[in-house]
Amino acid sequence: MTDKISIHCFISGKVQGVWFRAATQEQAKILGLTGWACNLPDGRVEVFATGEKDKLQQLFQWLQKGPEQAKVTDVTYEEGLYESHDRFSIR
Repeated sequence: MTDKISIHCFISGKVQGVWFRAATQEQAKILGLTGWACNLPDGRVEVFATGEKDKLQQLFQWLQKGPEQAKVTDVTYEEGLYESHDRFSIR
């Protein structure tokens, strides 16, 4: 049986206006994860993802770099209980 959890991340740096949310959505789809990504008024991107723990770890590692145009300075996250989502969406 696989371990399914959720992670809630906040990504700081040059992460808005560089296709960060769309690239995150693509990575999540590749990894078979669901959840969402949204821009925050303070310039950060917020990501909530659910799925298998090892796949979420891969997404977390990717978030530390992001797409080519991004300049990530910090990523924080909290691990939580699994929450079911139909897909990975952009908010």
